[in-house]
Amino acid sequence: MCDDLRVAVTVLVVDDHPSFRRFARELLEADGFVVVAEAADGASAVAAAQALHPQVVLLDVLLPDTSGFEVAERLRSDSSDTVVVLTSSRSADDFGDAPARSGARAFIAKADLTATAVAELVEGAV
Repeated sequence: MCDDLRVAVTVLVVDDHPSFRRFARELLEADGFVVVAEAADGASAVAAAQALHPQVVLLDVLLPDTSGFEVAERLRSDSSDTVVVLTSSRSADDFGDAPARSGARAFIAKADLTATAVAELVEGAV
């Protein structure tokens, strides 16, 4: 993905841990992504996505009010243009086929999160 396109890519970061949201924001913004909002739970994530229409939602699987998989399904039904990328400190294998059933584009373990990995996932989708 070229750097000029990254500047135009808007991101919503959803995680119940403020430290991870801050880390993800700094990581993505340093590489030219525009983080338009952060959310700490599923209800706030859905509301922010509906209001702001981000191109990418970086979505934690384990949220305090609902499953990130359920949020992903809701976001995908609201907008087929939104690229949902699931994250967790656990392995994707721990969740069986739930990531695929959620309609998310991909799953990235938090330890493997990089701006390049996100860029590769959204390339051609935004």
